[in-house]
Amino acid sequence: MSKSAQTLILWMAISTVLAGAACGGGEAPLPAAQPEYQPVATVRDIMRGVLDPDSAAIWESVATTVTKAGMEERVPKTDEEWMALRLHALKLMEAGNLLQMPGRKVAMPGEKSSYPGIELGPEEIQALVDKDLPGWRMRAGALHDAVLPTLQAIDARDPRKLEEVGEQIDMACENCHLQYWYPNAPEPPDVFPDSTVLGEAGPQAKP
Repeated sequence: MSKSAQTLILWMAISTVLAGAACGGGEAPLPAAQPEYQPVATVRDIMRGVLDPDSAAIWESVATTVTKAGMEERVPKTDEEWMALRLHALKLMEAGNLLQMPGRKVAMPGEKSSYPGIELGPEEIQALVDKDLPGWRMRAGALHDAVLPTLQAIDARDPRKLEEVGEQIDMACENCHLQYWYPNAPEPPDVFPDSTVLGEAGPQAKP
């Protein structure tokens, strides 16, 4: 073998080793950038726009009323009605994620409670949330778990099960309200109009 051929083989070997080192022994890749959330809606906005109407739609989807003609039962019947309920349940589950987003405020500056002395004012609620962020996130996340049985009942198209598990949604909401909205109340206040919801300055009306 000629000297030039030996030199060529040597350089090829060195190039292979260097290429392998560059692939396997270089600097570790930079960690992926964390998403930057930009919350716009307040907690009150989410309650007004998602929690209140969507939970009410689920609670009111199954009902029994007494009329002069006898007992009347209201249950979802069509594919469209079941699909609409499914979307209500999914929105409630996602609301639990929205409430946990960093930087979301309880209310707009200057907003006041319509029931001072019963529920805390927005600034007081915000202070409690800020002091207990892990607890806030845990309770907001619990909404997901509370709605899951409802979603399963909807997918199974089981009106009786849907009626049974709906109370779990109310319990998840009430556990949060008792901790941050009216923590000094010995029991959930029952002095709000039926149409009043937390988004309007009172706790969620019971189904």
